[in-house]
Amino acid sequence: MMVKDLSNLGGWVFDLDNTLYPPEARLFELIEQRMTGYVMSTLGVGEDEANRLRKSYWARFGTTLTGLMELHGVEPGPYMTHVHDIALDRLSPDPELRARIAALPGRKIVHTNGSAPYAERVLAARGLDGIFDAVFGVEDAGYVPKPRRESFEAIAALGGIIPGEAAIFEDDARNLAAPHEMGMRTVHVAPAPEAAPHIHHHTTDLTAFLGRL
Repeated sequence: MMVKDLSNLGGWVFDLDNTLYPPEARLFELIEQRMTGYVMSTLGVGEDEANRLRKSYWARFGTTLTGLMELHGVEPGPYMTHVHDIALDRLSPDPELRARIAALPGRKIVHTNGSAPYAERVLAARGLDGIFDAVFGVEDAGYVPKPRRESFEAIAALGGIIPGEAAIFEDDARNLAAPHEMGMRTVHVAPAPEAAPHIHHHTTDLTAFLGRL
């Protein structure tokens, strides 16, 4: 069955982690380990406290980095370089997903709370490089992270995306609230659905979903 309200759009925004690769890759676990280590060394706390702070800042601010910046004056550049310095051997190319995304009409961008260089590495490992018009990291939004509306507005403007004519794909349901308010169609890509008025569609299989457009 065709997804009719997404069939005539001119803009497509994709999250990166656990959206453009399956969560079974558990790639973010590696990043979280490096986040914890960075918090330990920077704030001089033990592992348990570092994990608590990491999770607390993610829930409160949208990213651990934002909490570190706002509460501890941490410089974002070295942090981003450190936490994204991970091996990507858990990822493999996905030619079918590549074909589905490449076939979408209009502008296609990636918007991640990670860094743009990290996103480019992931896309290359997935065989998805070269099919997006732009790839944006949190640094491109002035380190204002999702789920804050300012982040989505900044990236939409940079990427030439008209919200009322675009769809967004995200694994984190809270990151779909602001795009919904902005007039975007929202697609929750996750193992389990969440019932919320700002979630228009849910899928466990991004490739199959795109095939129904």
